Amino acid sequence: MSTTIPPTQLVAALNWRYATKKFDPTRTIPPDVWLALEQALVLSPSSIGLQPWKFIVVTDPAVKTALVGASYRQTQSLDCSHFVAFAVRRDLDAAHVDRHIARMAEVRGVTVESLGKFRAMVMGNLDKARAGGTLDTWQEHQVYIALGQFMASAAVLGVDTCPMEGIEPEKFDEILGLAGTGYATVVACAAGYRLAEDKYATTPKVRFKPDDVIARV
Repeated sequence: MSTTIPPTQLVAALNWRYATKKFDPTRTIPPDVWLALEQALVLSPSSIGLQPWKFIVVTDPAVKTALVGASYRQTQSLDCSHFVAFAVRRDLDAAHVDRHIARMAEVRGVTVESLGKFRAMVMGNLDKARAGGTLDTWQEHQVYIALGQFMASAAVLGVDTCPMEGIEPEKFDEILGLAGTGYATVVACAAGYRLAEDKYATTPKVRFKPDDVIARV
């Protein structure tokens, strides 16, 4: 079964997308659409396939209200349909790698032992990054790949989003029960449907011309 869409449809969806400032609090993303967006998160690529993340989906009104106070009073978390906190696994360790190896063996129908060389390579890369003080930064970069995939997928499905770095991660961790778990909030994203009165919905999108940002060799 082909999964392609016309190129013009993709470009139209990305042009339609914008960082939604005002969501319609009366509209909820249908369950089947949200399930597809959760799958987009699960299917996000990551370096060495390690998936160093956890995605906390917030729909509880009380929790959404609390997150406004940890978002410099921005109301997207309260008014959107679904709010997602993107958390990274800090100080990625052997236990996480072994969990990944076990899942790989399960899905691909091979033994854990047959993946020994792969495990050694992964641990070598992690240990090198840890020694250089770059491990957590490396893993945080993976979270942004998932954020991008989520937003692009939402646009194709006609769902509005707003990525949010204007948050207080430590407060998010406390509110969402992440403190002390090894996971820490990096960024968040609101998802839902734009309010008709949001003036930014019709503001022309400003981007450099393709030749200014794309080089061909």
